[in-house]
Amino acid sequence: MSDVPEPALEAVPIDVVLAALADPVRLRFVRALDAAGDWVCGSDVLRETGVTIGKSTLSYHVKALREAGLIRTRVQGTRRLVTLRYEELGQRFPGLLDLIRDR
Repeated sequence: MSDVPEPALEAVPIDVVLAALADPVRLRFVRALDAAGDWVCGSDVLRETGVTIGKSTLSYHVKALREAGLIRTRVQGTRRLVTLRYEELGQRFPGLLDLIRDR
């Protein structure tokens, strides 16, 4: 198992994070990851939201979220598992996850 490099969250400005979350697919994806609570396969968690996109489009969205500092990606065989960076996000942008959670 190996982790995919991600930026240090201290170096990511809030406008980059908000731009990543402005896309409706990425926002649903982040909400679904939050509900999952742990490492999950990106395609599995997105499928549960009812959103249907191709693998390359999913990869694009996952990369955008990772580069915005919102998620971690781990390679496990042929699967890519993802999770939110809960603790770091809470320290860098207090209340952000609370604001984007479904109510």
